[in-house]
Amino acid sequence: MRFFHLSDLHIGKQFYGYSLLKDQEWILHQVLELAKERKPDAILISGDIYDKSVPAAEAVAVLDRFLTELTQLEPRIPVMMISGNHDSPERLSFASGILEHQQVYLAGLPPVRPEEFIRKVTLEDEWGKVDFWLLPYVKPGYVKQLFAEEGAETCQDAVWKLLERESVDTTRRNVILTHQFYTAGGVNPKQSESEIVVVGGLDQVDTGCLAGFEYAALGHIHRPQSMGRPSVRYCGTPLKFSVSEWNQEKSLTEVELKEKGSQPEIILHPLQPLHDVKILRGNLEEILQQAEEVRKTEGSVDEDYVSVTLTDEQEPYQPKERLEAVFPNILEVRMDNSRTRQEWLPEEVQPAADPEEMFAGFFLQMQGREMDEEEQQILREVFSHVREGQDL
Repeated sequence: MRFFHLSDLHIGKQFYGYSLLKDQEWILHQVLELAKERKPDAILISGDIYDKSVPAAEAVAVLDRFLTELTQLEPRIPVMMISGNHDSPERLSFASGILEHQQVYLAGLPPVRPEEFIRKVTLEDEWGKVDFWLLPYVKPGYVKQLFAEEGAETCQDAVWKLLERESVDTTRRNVILTHQFYTAGGVNPKQSESEIVVVGGLDQVDTGCLAGFEYAALGHIHRPQSMGRPSVRYCGTPLKFSVSEWNQEKSLTEVELKEKGSQPEIILHPLQPLHDVKILRGNLEEILQQAEEVRKTEGSVDEDYVSVTLTDEQEPYQPKERLEAVFPNILEVRMDNSRTRQEWLPEEVQPAADPEEMFAGFFLQMQGREMDEEEQQILREVFSHVREGQDL
């Protein structure tokens, strides 16, 4: 059984104000061409299909064209999709009954009532049946009614309880599509700047709940990586969505399952973006000169998305305008020199002042007035006790 694992398409995303729709169509076309060549038995998309819960019509059209072309391939390739935290479960599930006739299987919401269970799609190969479990993004509020008595306060509670109530036949091969913030034995995944992080850890789920699955097709984290074992894998995004991802290699994950008990084989197919993400650093004239040499050699300007950090000690004349003439897709222009570093130097690393004077300055900033005589006396007594090591 061979299948593709994709996630976090974020169709319709804006990147520093630039629409990525053309970039996304470009990359989805590569997936389509790989599907024609490799002929997988299934394609899994593990959430965050769209970038917004109410996607623009143009974004919906991009997905529609991609699915239409996939369903026209022969032999037919089943497509399985779940919602992520960016998706509207209800909108993503629209027309799911009709799409199922085209072997496009959607799961927008997890089970929310006692009579509902995780959607399962079963395929078969020479080694027998493979059960694919489609578990969309889960928040405790989604399953509040389902676990009213025992409660589910965190994402960990919700996911574990949902899986425990399923009759997973571990004598067969099982694959799960799931979109959560998974950790492995307390180790967090490596992240990028383009991800949404929930402070406090309430969204974390330990991968121990996935022990019964031969492969876990994870979504949510944008950097490709495995968690705990090779077969519990974030495939990452097919495109770079932040400057922090400039040196990541984006790829399509292909997985091959053989007989029960064997380790899945994972193959990565590199994906070539329409526009790459680059970081340039140096003084303005050097960067412009290098761009001019590239233009003369290749006969065109560099249309990649570019983040520029200028190191000129003197403020250059109209740097952004001059850079845009040779880099039409400028993301940002930053300055990094002795002056800017001094401006950003935290106050606490400046030469130390008298502690009482520092607090007096802080009081003035917070209260908008000087301390009166009584407050000054209290402050002096406090610092006196501190210096003498006495209890207050």
